[in-house]
Amino acid sequence: MENKAPAKEAPVKKERKKVNIVQIIIWAAILIVFLLLTNPSLIPFLPQEAKMKLKEAWVKTFGDVGKISQTISISWVSLFQVIAVILAVILIYKILSFVLGKINPKSGKGKSLVSLLRSALSYVLVIIAVIWCFSAIGVNISTIFASIGILALIIGFGAQSLVEDMVTGVFLVFEDEFNVGDIIEINGFRGTVTSIGIRTTCVKDPGGNIKILNNSDLRNVLNRSSSDSMAVTNVSIAYSSDIEYVEKVIAELMPKIREKYPEVFLADPRYLGVQELGDSGVVLKFVGQVDEKNVFSAPRIMNREIKIAFDRAGIEIPFTQVVVHQAE
Repeated sequence: MENKAPAKEAPVKKERKKVNIVQIIIWAAILIVFLLLTNPSLIPFLPQEAKMKLKEAWVKTFGDVGKISQTISISWVSLFQVIAVILAVILIYKILSFVLGKINPKSGKGKSLVSLLRSALSYVLVIIAVIWCFSAIGVNISTIFASIGILALIIGFGAQSLVEDMVTGVFLVFEDEFNVGDIIEINGFRGTVTSIGIRTTCVKDPGGNIKILNNSDLRNVLNRSSSDSMAVTNVSIAYSSDIEYVEKVIAELMPKIREKYPEVFLADPRYLGVQELGDSGVVLKFVGQVDEKNVFSAPRIMNREIKIAFDRAGIEIPFTQVVVHQAE
């Protein structure tokens, strides 16, 4: 049954493609026929007399409809102009992208501003290219600008989320809520901000997964990089261990951990005392002041160093034991 499913789906996909191509051909044919009928001089192989009579008939009935074909003035010159405009815009984009890529600000806000400018660059250049190309092929640009009021009305009703995304993106950078490189948590997803764009923000989790969020959806964001974090770990010792001796070993160990891993710990890890009298041992609690990016690696480091130190000092770390009493 599993082998037959793909065979049934393949013809459907091909059929859809044919339908789309046929529709394009039909609409293109309708446009060509319409232009030929409204401007008989474009009809090939038609005698000049017939062209004139057909044109007179159209003019008497509908007026000078031949001007329809002059709505867009396309010639080899205008075509070359459009190509030149596209190449010029691409070159400008490459140059500006290169310049922005060379800018490497140290602060998170600077990185966010560069990310926002890089995102806005593509939008601005596309708008400039479209207007420039329209001007090259003879479209009246002043008419387009006169229609901005109507366009703004359409955007207001139909693209509210897009406008909201763009406005929020600008405010995110200037209000300094979070920046590129910060670790944030939103709706249970925790990761590092890799870019802040005009419309979206990208967040990368420790597993390498990138979540793309619309700027307008960035509400109730927890910025974990705004202050130092505390890495926490618990280690058990056997009930038979001398707690005072254990605490002396710990007191000597804590500064050594900081000295060995200065890039992880912002201060000496601290021993907080007996956390719990557990089923199999006495649970001791340790914390370390770290950056948020090291909040998961720091407990692993503390566990390793504590285990090594306890082994050397002869301090037993118990494992779960089950005591069975046999009835006599």
